[in-house]
Amino acid sequence: MEFFKNKCAVVTGAAIGIGQATAILLAQHGAKVIVSDINKDAGNKTVKLIENAGGTAKFIACNVAKKEEVKELMVQSIAAFGPIKFAINNAGIGGKLAPTHEIKFEDWDKMIAINLSGVFYCMREEISAMLHHGGGNIVNVASLAGLGPVPRGNSYCAAKHGVVGLTRTAAVEYAKLAIRVNAVCPGWTETAILDNLPEEMLGNSLKNYVPMGRLGKPAEVAETIVWLLGDKSSFVTGHCLAVDGGLKSS
Repeated sequence: MEFFKNKCAVVTGAAIGIGQATAILLAQHGAKVIVSDINKDAGNKTVKLIENAGGTAKFIACNVAKKEEVKELMVQSIAAFGPIKFAINNAGIGGKLAPTHEIKFEDWDKMIAINLSGVFYCMREEISAMLHHGGGNIVNVASLAGLGPVPRGNSYCAAKHGVVGLTRTAAVEYAKLAIRVNAVCPGWTETAILDNLPEEMLGNSLKNYVPMGRLGKPAEVAETIVWLLGDKSSFVTGHCLAVDGGLKSS
C-alpha cells in the first residue's frame, strides 16, 4: 500500500471495464488517480466511485489517437497530482470481424490509430515525463491477440502485436533508467469489447479453449496490472503476461 500512496497514476480508457477496475484498485492502494477517457459521463462516474470510497481522483478527457490531446493529458496530470509514477495504457476498441481481404481501409486506420498509435503517443509522453522525475512504471494492456493469430481479427491482432513490440523494446531501452515497462495480455474478459462477438463464437471458445470454463473479470486483470506496477515485481520488465484462464491454442 505504501508504495503507491500519494503518487500519481494515469489510466487511459478508465471509464469502464479493465481501466475502471484498475483505477479503483490503485486508489484503494493510495494512489492519486487520473481517470482518462473519451466518455466524460462514465469517466466522472468512476471518479465518484473512487471519491465515495475515500480515494483521490480527477477526470481528464483524452482521445489517445490525437497526439496533442495526449500531450495535454500528461501536462494536466502532472499539474493535478505531481510527477507521473504509474501509467496504464488501456484505451482501445474491439473493431469489426472480417477476413483480411474484406477489411475496410477506414476500419484498419481507426484500429491502428487508437490501439497502436495511441499507446505509442502515451508511452512517448509518459517516458519523457518519467525521465525528468526519477523514473516510473508503465503497463500496457495488450491482448492474447498480441501473442498469436486471430482469424477474422487481423487489424486488432496487428495492433496488439504492435503493443507487445512497443512494450518489449521500451523495456530494454529504459531498464537502466528506473523505468519498467510491462504488458498484460487478457484472454476472454467481461468487457464491452465482447459485445459485438457472436454468442455462439464466445460460447464455443469458453467450452473448448478456456480450461477454467468462464470469462475473466476486469478486477482479475486489474490485480495483475497493479502487481506489475508495484514493488513486488521490481525485477520484472519487458514481460507480456497472459491473463487467460489457461487458454489453449488447440
